[in-house]
Amino acid sequence: MTQTKNLEVWLRGPVAGVPAMLQPVAHALLQARDEVENYMHEFPEELIWERPAGVASVGYHLQHLTGILQRLLTYARGEALSEEQLAYLYAEGKPTEASAQDLVQAFHEQVDTALDQIRQTDESTLKDVRRVGRAQVESTVIGLLFHAAEHSMRHVGQLLVTARVLRGQSNGA
Repeated sequence: MTQTKNLEVWLRGPVAGVPAMLQPVAHALLQARDEVENYMHEFPEELIWERPAGVASVGYHLQHLTGILQRLLTYARGEALSEEQLAYLYAEGKPTEASAQDLVQAFHEQVDTALDQIRQTDESTLKDVRRVGRAQVESTVIGLLFHAAEHSMRHVGQLLVTARVLRGQSNGA
């Protein structure tokens, strides 16, 4: 019998307390968290803000994963972004004193916050309209939650490739 810990999150079974329609969102966010943890294990601190071939740094992706997840969840609740959220957005990609593990931990905590919100989301509200951004573009609760999951996975993929390239360069490959 296969240990569930070795399986991708979606094959480990339902996430406790998450409505059935939102299980794929929870699975994707938990998969993103697992992959970030695995790829960032012992990542060299001196490489966190490097931009090979001009692509976004690992640090940017870690900041963005946390920030975009928080922003999309804010919109899903029908709220506007706070000044603090906007300041975080404008600072994404700018080097900070935070370590790689600090940035990973911030993402982990944001995933936990997201899961709490998803658990509290009433499935009857999934089609409810929500407004996004200054332009107040129309979306829905499920659209925002799905986008939070797929956008997170997109940036995890970019982070993984960038991290691998940087590790290869630092090892003389």
